[in-house]
Amino acid sequence: MTDAGGPASGRGRGRRTGGAVLGSRPAHSVRLPPRRRPAPAAVKAEHPVPWLRVAADYAWRLVLVGIVVYGVFTVLGRFQLIATAVFLALVVTAVLRPLADLLNRLLPRPLSVAVALVGSLLALLTLFVLVGSVVAGESAKLAGEFGGGIHRIERWLERPPFRIGPGTLTGLQKQVLSYLSAHRAGLLSTALSGFTRLVELVTAGALALFSSVFFIHSGEKLWRWVSDELLPGGARPVWDRAGRAAWGTFAGYTRGIIIVAASNAVLVGAALLVLRVPLALPLMLLEFFATFVPLVGSPIALGVATVVALAGRGPLVALAVLALIVVIGQIEGHLLHPLVMSWAVRLHPLVVAVSVIAGSIVGGIIGAVVAVPFVSVVWAVLRALRPAPP
Repeated sequence: MTDAGGPASGRGRGRRTGGAVLGSRPAHSVRLPPRRRPAPAAVKAEHPVPWLRVAADYAWRLVLVGIVVYGVFTVLGRFQLIATAVFLALVVTAVLRPLADLLNRLLPRPLSVAVALVGSLLALLTLFVLVGSVVAGESAKLAGEFGGGIHRIERWLERPPFRIGPGTLTGLQKQVLSYLSAHRAGLLSTALSGFTRLVELVTAGALALFSSVFFIHSGEKLWRWVSDELLPGGARPVWDRAGRAAWGTFAGYTRGIIIVAASNAVLVGAALLVLRVPLALPLMLLEFFATFVPLVGSPIALGVATVVALAGRGPLVALAVLALIVVIGQIEGHLLHPLVMSWAVRLHPLVVAVSVIAGSIVGGIIGAVVAVPFVSVVWAVLRALRPAPP
């Protein structure tokens, strides 16, 4: 009994103690990864609003562009004489290069460049001599007209609605004379500084003339030499594309603004001659050069013409010249600029106004003249380097 029950009891004890069958694998518990609880809401600063991110991207780019532009103008301000000479040389090249290319069909290249430059200088000197001879020939007559004109202005100011007494005008004249006598030394130093400035301008003109000879004769060779000697091979195609876009825009703007200036000068000269305003030819020349300062140059020149008309011909003719300012401004803004500037980069009037003001703040009159072609060239280069849409 004991033998029969032993194994059974042993089997029962085996089941109770181990609970496992021989040859079977031990049981393993499979643990599932713990469910991740949702993280707390992220801070809004990690995911900014889309328009804020875009604004930030454009902001730092605008800041970088502003720093680059300021640096360029600062460097040009340090070397203002050289920068002015190079700018004048580029202007002369843009104007006379087509003439030199046309003469090159009949003459050798050096001779065609010499004929274009010397002929242009002789034409410009002839114009200045003609203006000077007109002013010198009418000096006595003009002095009498201006004396009578000033007297008419005084009488006009004494009438309604101004009602300025004669004593006030006399006192104003005495104050002007006393100011001139008291600040004679300062005015003399200003005149001397102006003479120094004139010497600098003559030096810049000589350097510009010297540079324009090489620009007109072999500008492509100079550009190719700079590209081959100073740039790596991979950057040369981009440099060449940017240079062609910049020169095309600058040449188009220069030729266009000269055509607009000549058209304005012809209109002003014809109107002043019809109205018999004194100094019509010098005022015509002043209008031509003043048009190179966009938006503000032409009104200032016509304002000077209004003062001359008021002194020489009276209030009615001065009012006619004021009406002329409005008419010529409309013709220039709505007819001449859209037609003549069609091959150059056309900028928005607001961009032109801001550019002129910023250029005048940085570089005075020269900065105001250079600002618009500079912005036009930069915009043309950016458009040329912009990748084509897919």
